[in-house]
Formats: sequence, C-alpha cells, structure tokens
Amino acid sequence: MKFATKVIHAGIEPDPSTGAIMTPIFQTSTYVQSAPGEHKGYEYARTQNPTRTVLEKNIAALENGTHGLCFGSGMAATDAIMKLFNPTDEIISCNDLYGGSYRIFTKMYARYGLKFNFTDMNDAANVAALITPNTKLIWIETPTNPMLNVVDIKAIVDIAKKHNILVCVDNTFATPYLQRPLDMGADIVCHSATKYLAGHSDVILGAIVVKDKALADQLYFIQNCSGAIPGPQDCFLTLRGIKTLHLRVDRACENAAKIAEFLLSSDKIKSVHYPGLATHKNHELAKKQMDKFGAMVSFTLKEDSMEAATKVLIGTKLFSLAESLGGVESLIGHPATMTHASIPIEERRKTGVLDSLIRLSVGIEDVDDLIEDLKIALN
Repeated sequence: MKFATKVIHAGIEPDPSTGAIMTPIFQTSTYVQSAPGEHKGYEYARTQNPTRTVLEKNIAALENGTHGLCFGSGMAATDAIMKLFNPTDEIISCNDLYGGSYRIFTKMYARYGLKFNFTDMNDAANVAALITPNTKLIWIETPTNPMLNVVDIKAIVDIAKKHNILVCVDNTFATPYLQRPLDMGADIVCHSATKYLAGHSDVILGAIVVKDKALADQLYFIQNCSGAIPGPQDCFLTLRGIKTLHLRVDRACENAAKIAEFLLSSDKIKSVHYPGLATHKNHELAKKQMDKFGAMVSFTLKEDSMEAATKVLIGTKLFSLAESLGGVESLIGHPATMTHASIPIEERRKTGVLDSLIRLSVGIEDVDDLIEDLKIALN
C-alpha cells in the first residue's frame, strides 16, 4: 500500500455496528464487562479507547512500524521514552534541538540521575566520541529545530548498533511522508502530532512508533501507568488531519522552496537555513535521506538585534506571530524568545540561535502572497 493510500485506509475500517466510514468518537471512560475479566477488548479508557486504537494503527503504518502509541502531547511522548531508562544511564542528543526537549532532559530527568551529552551531529564521529558503557540512547532530531541541520540517521544507527544502543528520531519536522527513520534502522520514532500530522492548529497530541514488540510492551506499560493519553476527540481530529497529510505537505514544501530562494536574494538577510537550497551544508544528505525538503525555513538578519527581528516579526500580516508549526496557515516565530527560550543564551548562540534568527512554518496559502508579505516586513 502506497503512502497516499495509507493515510486514508491504513488501520481504518468502517464502524462494524453502523458502517460509519469515519471512525466514531468513543467518548466513554469505561466499558461494560459480561463477567469479571470478560469483555470486548476494552476495559478502561486510560488503557484503551477504540478511537485511539485506530489512530495508533494508522500512524504506525505511516512510519512502517508495527506498534503505535499516542499521548496527550509531543512532550508526553518524550516523557514516556525517558521513562525507559534508569539513574546513571546516559543519553546523547544533538545540540540543536527543540527547547522543550532540552528543558525536559536537563531540568527534569537530569534531576533523577540520567546524564545527557549534547553534541553537533553534523559529524557522526562526535557521537561516537561520547559513547560510554552507560550510554543507552541516542536522540536525533532531523531536520533540527530551528537551524534545519540534517543528521545522517543511517550513520548514527551504524554506530549505535555496534554498542547495542537504542536510537530515537524525532520526525516531527519531516513527517513520515518525507522521511521514515525506522526503515533506516532507528528503534523509536516520535512526533509532536500537534504539528503536521494533525495539521490544522486545533489539536495537542504526541505519538511514538516502534517495530520491536518487547520495546512496545514497555512503552504500553508506561502509557497506561502514567496515563498521559489523548482524548478521543483529539484522536478523531488527528485521524481526519492525516487524510490530507501528503497533499498539505506537498504544497507547503513547494511554497517553502520558493520562499527560501526569495530570502536568499534579499539584501536584508545574512543567511538562510533550508535543506532544499544547494548552498545548504547538508543538501546532498537531505536529497538522499528525505523525499522532499520540508516546509520549515529559518533565516538570520544582517542586523543582529532584537529590534531588527521585532520589526519583521510584527510586520507580517499573513505570517502570524505564534508558537508551533505544521498547520495549513503560515507562522513566523522567534526561537530565542519563544520555542528555545528555555535553553541558556550561551548554548543557544553556539548553535546559531541568535536574536536575529527568525523561523518560518510555511503554510499552503498562495506563495506569491506569502513572499509579498515577507517583502513588506523586511522593508
């Protein structure tokens, strides 16, 4: 089954009781049993919900995995993965990553004895140099947020397998439409499904996909134990959003490529970060690893100041100044004060997150209107 068919049909069957083509919203907290321990596969809605089950099967199929789990947010999914590990275990992560991931690693799980090492994953040798007998996980984000670096998943996996280390890839930016890390040997894929999967800025939801049953069983235990699950309405909306994932991402990628080229030609801008540009340092890797280059673009202004950035950020009309990404509408954001504010300033600046860095989530509007909007704001 090809991807465009999977988004419509994988894991989804008409409702057996009514024939409804859309998966019903099973808004219930519990399920009646005919006798103690005798039920129809569902006991309590924290443990299982039929709407959630369909979504989990659908997302697993999109990632070419066998087991999917959904959570109340992308951070709840990250939290569940961290609960796989024990005090003194070590985790290697890229140094250019979402601020919320950095925050939960350093402010929460470091307190409980996990050790985190952050490194530039543009060179896989940097990862190899940090491995110790206690290393249990390598956490990859690719393309990275917000600098749009592309990490060589296969190269990292090859290193990890030599040491029996798990590899997790945050695939939020690329989506399973553009990149499938499990096919490259990763053990875990996670998503903030809030973003491209749901796609309409109306849901908060997270997801994990794996192939290994033993690993899946550990995660299912954590999911049920901790209870950070999404409600059936959010699962329904995400299922609905996924049906147009390929169409939305195609259009957004086309728009992003044209916007990146426009930004590259502007005399107001110092650098443009987009894997689809031939000038991007990871362009050849992105061509090999991804089917398209995504719809996230970031750029730095020639004038590195908060004042200059603010003029652009409040000067757009179609690009809305807001957190998040991956919706049908275009968003503009300021990583240093928004998504990455929890990362210490000296660490941010090492990776290029300057006051003049602006991040775009390019939507599906008419690209000429979007370019004109940016042109006015830049001038």
